[in-house]
Amino acid sequence: MNIIYIVQGIVAVALVLAILLQVRSQDIGLFGASTSVFRARRGFEKLLFQATIILAIIFIVLSIAGVRLSQTNI
Repeated sequence: MNIIYIVQGIVAVALVLAILLQVRSQDIGLFGASTSVFRARRGFEKLLFQATIILAIIFIVLSIAGVRLSQTNI
């Protein structure tokens, strides 16, 4: 069961890094409203976005598995 917590920690660090790599500077418009343009993700940005989703799903599955296994070992 300790292996689940180690893998979960590694996935958590990778997820944080993937999220931080996606952060973009946002312009502040009139009265604090941000101006944004919707556009399609391409190349590395698309790969990073998909990797973030996959890492989040893996993290959630590992969290649920860790809770389930800890309840059965009580």
